[in-house]
Amino acid sequence: MSELLNFHFDVDGSDFTSAGQASIQIKKSLRRLGISPEIIRRVSIAMYEGEINMVIHASGGVADVNVTEEAITIILADKGPGIKDIEKAMMEGYSTAPDNIRSLGFGAGMGLPNMKRYTDYMDIKSEVGIGTTITMKVML
Repeated sequence: MSELLNFHFDVDGSDFTSAGQASIQIKKSLRRLGISPEIIRRVSIAMYEGEINMVIHASGGVADVNVTEEAITIILADKGPGIKDIEKAMMEGYSTAPDNIRSLGFGAGMGLPNMKRYTDYMDIKSEVGIGTTITMKVML
């Protein structure tokens, strides 16, 4: 696996039933590459949380996953409202999800904390009114 593998997904922000499709595809692809189940689990959780956040808060976005011998890098980008207070958003339980989303069982305020918990590196760049880009790495 010396060469770089790239995966690109459009995350549909209009349909909760399609949320998580990118993480399912990555899981299958990583399994075919022989990546360890623990790494696959961590990547899948981080991807899923990111996808759900893009659906809830940003009407979708894009997910790019790059695989090298050293790491799996996940880049999630949207053109949503941006995150006003990243430090606050990183607190477990903090959520800006509307009540209708919470009634579906989403928006518990664990997305960003779980993304950080299951990756070795996470960086958030966000500008209010412009969008958010999150870069995460899971080391192999």
